[in-house]
Amino acid sequence: MMDWIIDFYKDDKGKEPVKDFLDTLQISSRVRVTRVIERLANCGVLLKEPYSRLVRGKIRELRVKDLQGNIRVLYFTFTEKRFILLHAFIKKTNKTPKREIVIAEKRMNDYIKRHGG
Repeated sequence: MMDWIIDFYKDDKGKEPVKDFLDTLQISSRVRVTRVIERLANCGVLLKEPYSRLVRGKIRELRVKDLQGNIRVLYFTFTEKRFILLHAFIKKTNKTPKREIVIAEKRMNDYIKRHGG
């Protein structure tokens, strides 16, 4: 049974960037990422490294090591045991690039503005 709800961020035009990103991955990579998302749903805020890590402020990242590279899904915790998946990318450097974090923060702020919180 999954205790936590996982939602994909949807912009005001109905686009879901994380789902779009997942569709670009090879099937084996998509399966790996989906498993870690399911683990997040089961463990909630107790999910720690190596699967989840705080990035900045309220933004956390799901970490998936894969043949396609280090896949990251940035997310935050919203009210009522809900996670919002904001942004996903393949990490090419040691540190998470600031521009990737900024994208996630903009989406988080947009989500909170439109959904209350």
